[in-house]
Amino acid sequence: MNTPSHPLRTIEAHEFDAWARMITTTYGQDWREGALRNARDTIDPARTLAAYDGPDIVGGVSVYGRTLTVPGGFTPVAGITLVAVLPTHRRRGILTTMMRRRLTELHDSGGEPVAALNAAEATIYGRFGYAVASHLSQLHGNTRDMAMRPEVDRGEGELRLLDADRARPLMEKVHDAARRESTGWVDRTEKYWNARLYDAEHVRDGATALRYVVHTEPGGEVTGYALYRTKARTARIVELAATTRPSYAALWRFFIDLDAHDHVTYDAALDEALPHLLLDPRAVHTTVTDNLWVRLVDVDRALTARRYATELDVVLEVEDAFCPWNAGRHRLRTDGGAVLCERTRDRADLRLSTAELGAVYLGGPTLTALAAASRVQELRPGALAAASLAFRGAREPFHPSGAAFPAF
Repeated sequence: MNTPSHPLRTIEAHEFDAWARMITTTYGQDWREGALRNARDTIDPARTLAAYDGPDIVGGVSVYGRTLTVPGGFTPVAGITLVAVLPTHRRRGILTTMMRRRLTELHDSGGEPVAALNAAEATIYGRFGYAVASHLSQLHGNTRDMAMRPEVDRGEGELRLLDADRARPLMEKVHDAARRESTGWVDRTEKYWNARLYDAEHVRDGATALRYVVHTEPGGEVTGYALYRTKARTARIVELAATTRPSYAALWRFFIDLDAHDHVTYDAALDEALPHLLLDPRAVHTTVTDNLWVRLVDVDRALTARRYATELDVVLEVEDAFCPWNAGRHRLRTDGGAVLCERTRDRADLRLSTAELGAVYLGGPTLTALAAASRVQELRPGALAAASLAFRGAREPFHPSGAAFPAF
C-alpha cells in the first residue's frame, strides 16, 4: 500500500535520527538529541512507518501500543503519534496512504480495535474517521481567591516533597490505581514513566525543574501525588492523581497555600471537582479544548470492549468509506455485563458513521448532541434517546497528559 513515487516501509534502528529530523522539521523545530522527549527509547521501529523519496525520509507515523480505560473496562489502543509529511511533499497523498495502511494493518492482524491520537490540527483527522471523544479544561486560578469550603475533608494524611528517585515508585502505584478508575487514562510502563519524568532544561519553557509532592495516609499508604513546576509566581501542575477524595483535596490545598505563588494552572478534566471545593467557584477560569480523538478500527470488537449504562438492543447502520470493512448493519445488545455486537440484516434503528461512534465511545459527547448537528439519523422512534443514555459514562473522559498522548 504505497504511493507510486513514495514507497512506505518501517524504519530500521539506524534510521532514527533521519526520521526524527524529518518530524521536527515538519513541526517547525530544530532536531537535537532529546527533542522528542526520549522518543528513541519509546518508539517501536517495527511500528514506525516512513515514506521515502529516493533515499530520503519525507513522511512518517508511529504507533504506541497502550491499554486504554473505557467505560466499564479496558481495551488495547493504538496510539497514533508523530505524524508528519515534509512541507515539500504535501498534497501528494502520502498522509492518506500512511493512515490507511496503519488502520488496514490493525484490522488485518487483529491488532488494537481502537486507535486514538491528539490532533495538532483539528481539520486533518476527521476525513480518516477520527472524532473528538474527550475534552480538557485549561484551568487558571488566582490562589488568593481560592478559599476552600470549611466542610471539605482533607483527611489526616501528610504531604511530602520528595526527589524523583524516592517519589517515582510511590507515584507509579497511585497512577496505576487511579487510571483503572478513570476513563481516558492509559497504562504507563517503565519506558513511558521515563518519558513522563524527562526533565531536561530545554523542555521546561523557562520554568523550574519538576517538583514532586506525595500524599501519605497515617498508616503509610500513598494515595496521591502531583508533579509541578513554577514560573513567575505561578505553579504549573503537570499531573495530579489521587485515589481518595481527602488526598485530592489535600493536594489542592497544598497549591492554594503554596508560598511565593499566587496563581496555578492545570489541564483538568471537563468535570474537575476543584471548583466544587471552593467557596467561590469563579476563582478558577477554564478554557475548554479537545483532548483525545478516537477512531474505531473494528466496530464490533471495539463496541464489545466497553460496558454500557443501561440495557440496549439497537441496530446501527454504519457508514465508513475509509475502512470499508466496518460498513453495514451491526446489532448491539447489552444486558448487564454482557455485550454482543454482530452483523445483521435487521432493519436499522440509527444511521451514523464510525466517526460518531468514535466520538461517543468513551462516554463523553452524546448521540443526541450529534443528532442535533445532523450527524446521527434516528430511523426508529426512541432509539436515539435509548442509545445515547446507554453510551454515557459516569464521569467525563479525560487523558491527563494532553498533547503528549500517547508518549506517556
